[in-house]
Amino acid sequence: MSVTDEAASVSPDESIQNAQAKTGGKRSYDAHFRVWRGDATGGELVDYTVEVNEGEVVLDIIHRLQATQAGDLAVRWNCKAGKCGSCSAEINGRPRLMCMTRMSTFGPDDVITVTPMRTFPVMKDLVTDVSFNYKKAQEVPAFAPPPGLAPGEYRMAQVDVERSQEFRKCIECFLCQDVCHVIRDHEDNKEAYAGPRFLMRVAELDMHPLDALDRQHSAQDEHGLGLCNITKCCTEVCPEHIKITDNALIPLKERVVDRKYDPVVWLGNKIRRRPN
Repeated sequence: MSVTDEAASVSPDESIQNAQAKTGGKRSYDAHFRVWRGDATGGELVDYTVEVNEGEVVLDIIHRLQATQAGDLAVRWNCKAGKCGSCSAEINGRPRLMCMTRMSTFGPDDVITVTPMRTFPVMKDLVTDVSFNYKKAQEVPAFAPPPGLAPGEYRMAQVDVERSQEFRKCIECFLCQDVCHVIRDHEDNKEAYAGPRFLMRVAELDMHPLDALDRQHSAQDEHGLGLCNITKCCTEVCPEHIKITDNALIPLKERVVDRKYDPVVWLGNKIRRRPN
């Protein structure tokens, strides 16, 4: 079980008990934080000693640093409830939401390193420029119903509704985009690769029985589906526990492969293209 899963699975009472066990029964202690400070031109990790109280999350500590030691520390956040996806960062090297990472998962002697998402350009401190994702979102055409079917006339089976419902839980924290090594380690792939979040969107639309666009062709040729090698790292960091790889990317790959390489499908396409 990962630290993220552990934090999500324990109750508040268990979290307090865990924290007290790690701190010898103390309700507060001083933690050692290393926070990345800088901007697009460069920066460094800065050490801070900061108070931690029971029941707190990493975002609470970052706010305390802002209030007491680093008033100019830049951090993006909004709801502090794990639903807006704003406070994405890397905590001890793992992409996480700061508001959903409980301090009780760390010991009092642990050094906690907080850095900005590595895949995206740094603007200041923990704030990154995630406009890459908005650009990729615009490249995915919206739902397109069949011609002649008016709003209010859509009909689909419940099983088709349930099939893609999971993907709608996405809060667009972009942790899956951040961890995906296709763009994390290869900047030159960003032009051709949409990333797991938007390939999941393509898969969702391809599963829709009323969508009239050719999503399988665009997934391969326009959104870079072939670059994904299904390592499941996107699934592992998703705070909503969406099975991105198993339920979206792999099925989409299978449909694309069937269409492109299945000899029966290939022959059928050739026959349909023959002139009268």
